[in-house]
Amino acid sequence: MQEQFWLDKWKNNQIGFHQQQVNEFLAKYIDKLSLQKNDRIFVPLCGKSLDMHWLLDQGLRVVAVELSELAVEELIKTLNLPFEEIPNQRLRHFHHPQIDIFNGDIFQLTQPLLGNVDAIYDRAALVALPENMRVEYAQHLKEITNNAPQLLISYEYDQDAFSGPPFSIPETKIKGLYDDVYDIEPLIRIERPRAFQQQDAIETAWYLTKKIDH
Repeated sequence: MQEQFWLDKWKNNQIGFHQQQVNEFLAKYIDKLSLQKNDRIFVPLCGKSLDMHWLLDQGLRVVAVELSELAVEELIKTLNLPFEEIPNQRLRHFHHPQIDIFNGDIFQLTQPLLGNVDAIYDRAALVALPENMRVEYAQHLKEITNNAPQLLISYEYDQDAFSGPPFSIPETKIKGLYDDVYDIEPLIRIERPRAFQQQDAIETAWYLTKKIDH
């Protein structure tokens, strides 16, 4: 998926992927991540998600990355927090003691820039990427987070009937990306009738934990 595709989506306000409420799987399964107050959770390709507000309300610190400058501007506006912009050559970095937002290409986000994280919440990143980018993304995510535990959300549907995004990613593909270092547990599967252009879909929440020998 080319960067310009997503930049145009935001520019033209074609953001049907933006949810108008906190994600139900996040609210239901956040405890699986065993996070304590002030633990730090990473949200890749965050958009202007209301989930960010909710995570902060739980007493967590948040770090996120988003390609679209428009999305970041809207997120910062709705958060209504005093951010400081920290100069660096790779990404724009907006800092507040409780939340860091990086604006730019996630593949330019290094571990030193990201800092330590205790968990990952991936609702909209993996499913936004076409198959030829997912291996690179998954490897990059594992490297910069030191295989932090994940709450991951995916969809399965007839990809021939709807081209995506979000893309259909079956369990075999999830395992192919992550089971080298993670134990992978499906938490819930829900049928979503006519979810994407009249195509029925199955939405799944996954819990990924680092294998003991990694």
